[in-house]
Amino acid sequence: MIPLSLEVHQQTDPPPPLSIGRRFTDPAHMTARFVRPDGTEYELPWLETAGEQRLEECLPVRRFPVCKGRFPVCKGRRSAPGWYWSSTDRCLAHHGSKAIRTQLMMLDHDPVVTALACRPVELSWHGRGGRAVSHAPHLMARLADGSGLLVDYASRFGAGRRLVWRAAHLEKAAATAGWHYRLIGPPQPVVEANVRWLAGYRHQRYAQDRLPGVAQCFRTPTALAEGVRLLGDPVAVWPSVFHALWVGVLSVPLQRPLHERSVAVACAEDGR
Repeated sequence: MIPLSLEVHQQTDPPPPLSIGRRFTDPAHMTARFVRPDGTEYELPWLETAGEQRLEECLPVRRFPVCKGRFPVCKGRRSAPGWYWSSTDRCLAHHGSKAIRTQLMMLDHDPVVTALACRPVELSWHGRGGRAVSHAPHLMARLADGSGLLVDYASRFGAGRRLVWRAAHLEKAAATAGWHYRLIGPPQPVVEANVRWLAGYRHQRYAQDRLPGVAQCFRTPTALAEGVRLLGDPVAVWPSVFHALWVGVLSVPLQRPLHERSVAVACAEDGR
């Protein structure tokens, strides 16, 4: 089970195949470092950690510093940490940059994601020549089937060679533990714009106990404006319809710009 937001809506930069002849560390020899909510730091074997620890509840294993871009095209720009309110967890999630906030938003919108965290774990292993290597994936998500997902973000300029090779190690480590790993790029612009608009209505207060009525109204494919007109006062109804689109009560193609004539259809009776 992989979130649709990663499989369909993201620009991916996949790791190289594991059969290209390079030696990969046995995941059983990898260690994982994490910090529990009380601030206590632990370091345990990766496979034990993946199977027994609730990493989505852990604190970021690395700080999110404010720093300037290192590339000429990023001159004058800054990467600053911040907070994103997750409707999945019903709490604030700490993130390190605007790009990661966008990825949090995309995962928050996906119904198969049940919990989110930024950099809650750092994996360590010995590379070529016994050199110590450590890497903390940008995001971790818990999925509805109980498995975990590790995510690294590559900018619109692509992933560097070092990140791509580390991604191959993490892909194998995740698969061995029954988890998933993805190295992804920015979401498709239209999809991002649509989800960002709907995210403005992600809080439960916008449901206003209207979701059953919204689902009933859109039981057959109906234009959004027409459904809203049938439901009552548009000023009161539109926020509930947008919330229904966010939580998955209604479905609408996100690959096209969202507007009042977009056709939506009910796919659930209530939100997650």
